Amino acid sequence: MRLHIIARGKIGRSPEAELVERYLKRISWPVKHSELPDRGGEVPAGDAPAKTILLDEKGEQMGSMEFARLLGKWQDEGVRETRFLIGAADGFSDAERGTADRLIAFGKATWPHLMARAMLAEQLFRATAILANHPYHREG
Repeated sequence: MRLHIIARGKIGRSPEAELVERYLKRISWPVKHSELPDRGGEVPAGDAPAKTILLDEKGEQMGSMEFARLLGKWQDEGVRETRFLIGAADGFSDAERGTADRLIAFGKATWPHLMARAMLAEQLFRATAILANHPYHREG
């Protein structure tokens, strides 16, 4: 299953970009990282069947094990691509939220979009490491 991060805004050359690249390189699954302008632009088409997760302040807070189990379940069900959308500064509309398969939040705090992208990349690496029984994740 391909993991596809689709984020509004350009990350450029920054410490956050280095973190994103560091974690994405470690993931053994196919990974794609796409950027859209802050406004407009088409969300790239996905490989069907696909699942869409929005990183959104109204989303549920999932632990790393739960997140890994979700990705593993979708992979076992034959999902070809899971798409992770990170919105612009104003987030997502109710209509956009309604089209998602899941809404996920990284806690109650508001995070800068570049940090959210880096945190997502790390959680994707962590989830795939958990599913591969790699010792990176230490629970409890």
